[in-house]
Amino acid sequence: MAKDVSIEQRRKARVRKAIRERAYGRPRLSVFRSSKQIYAQIIDDENGQTLVAASSIEKANREALKTGANVEAAKTVGKLLAERATAKGVTEVVFDRGAYMYHGRVKALADGAREGGLQF
Repeated sequence: MAKDVSIEQRRKARVRKAIRERAYGRPRLSVFRSSKQIYAQIIDDENGQTLVAASSIEKANREALKTGANVEAAKTVGKLLAERATAKGVTEVVFDRGAYMYHGRVKALADGAREGGLQF
């Protein structure tokens, strides 16, 4: 009997599989968004390590932003993640949007990361 798998889980697995096939050793920029915050991390899948992470829930971001659930917050998180990544020597990544559509906050985070110097 087949497992009950939601559409979201299937989409996430399909996107992640496509990313692994095309990554060619580059780290993965993974995005998670909730209704109130947005989180991003750069993951080295070969070693199973998180290289850098940023989120709208960090103290500096909470004080500077009105809310963590808007496009402005996502763009700020993207820029912060890119700054931390370039400090660690990471310049090229593969974007993993998970089950989320490339739209709104997810797109704003990607644009912020590109402005900060990441290439994907």
